[in-house]
Amino acid sequence: MKEDLKKTPLFADHVRLEGKIVPFAGYAMPVQYRDGIRAEHQAVRESAGLFDVSHMGEFRIAGPDAMACVSYATTNDPQVLAVGEAQYSALCHEDGGVVDDLLVYRMGEENFRLVVNAANIEKDWNHISSFIAQFDVSLDDESDALALLALQGPQAASMLAGLTNQDLDAIAYYAFAEGEVASALCLISRTGYTGEDGFELYLPAQDAPLVWRALEEVGATPAGLGARDSLRLEMGYALYGNDIDDDTTALEAGLGWLVKFDTGEFVGSQALAAQKAAGVDRRLRAIQLLEKGFPRPGYDLRWDGEVVGRVRSGTVSPSLGYGIATGYLPSKAGLGDSVEVVIRDRSIPGKIVRPPFYTEGSLKR
Repeated sequence: MKEDLKKTPLFADHVRLEGKIVPFAGYAMPVQYRDGIRAEHQAVRESAGLFDVSHMGEFRIAGPDAMACVSYATTNDPQVLAVGEAQYSALCHEDGGVVDDLLVYRMGEENFRLVVNAANIEKDWNHISSFIAQFDVSLDDESDALALLALQGPQAASMLAGLTNQDLDAIAYYAFAEGEVASALCLISRTGYTGEDGFELYLPAQDAPLVWRALEEVGATPAGLGARDSLRLEMGYALYGNDIDDDTTALEAGLGWLVKFDTGEFVGSQALAAQKAAGVDRRLRAIQLLEKGFPRPGYDLRWDGEVVGRVRSGTVSPSLGYGIATGYLPSKAGLGDSVEVVIRDRSIPGKIVRPPFYTEGSLKR
């Protein structure tokens, strides 16, 4: 393994737990622990799993023009957020391509936190910095100072309740509050990437091992990148670098609900408005295999007798037992249409379905 990989504050715990460490977005991260991806996936679906997502980036935008700046930077409408609420959004290039997908937290009247993908921290910082001078705000990178833990699963709330002084029932979906967890001050956010009820805990980096071990002690199962990926794919959640990237738009990716055209100009708004008026040529689709096969990213997709794209994300669903995938197909390809995934020169039949693939999660919106 490369010696120059960054380590999260929980690296020693990953080694203690015999995590299989792999390079990911410049970090040394556990892809799985002793019992493997399937067991970790099942723990999240049935009990609660514990993820280290401290590699994610956090930026703070604060000042008199904070609202105007975030409104210009992101496609969603932060003006609808009350203090203590969050939303899913996107950063775009002027041509409409997705710079990154992110969470926007309204920390105060003139104070926002942007949570960005680890692989895009430098790119996102440079992108925002290119127009930040237009606004009376400060832009700060909090990434190294903060750790981020995700506790996800139907028992997440009951496990966390015994460790915090915060009323968890009072925290709605995509809302947050500050409170102590195992004596560490945390921002407790009811968000996640699994389709299950759960929380994401933002806290000082030095406090992460204490909170991680406290959550282990109340029954949370440590889970790595592998389970995180299979869980999010069962829900049809986009992964930057696979399903969305600089060369795809939110409209093509089925994320048009993130694009609010009636709230004023934002970076990429003109290009996206033009694309919406003309109609997209392709759409990101969810594909269910009808025969045995593992639809790995990069495999060809055949529709109407022709190769029209490639698998962007794919796995055999641990919860459902069959192959699931995403890929861009011509916009005229509709729900229920037949599509084939070419696996080792064999065309495995599948069909276009409406996401999510998995619908039995404990998340109550």
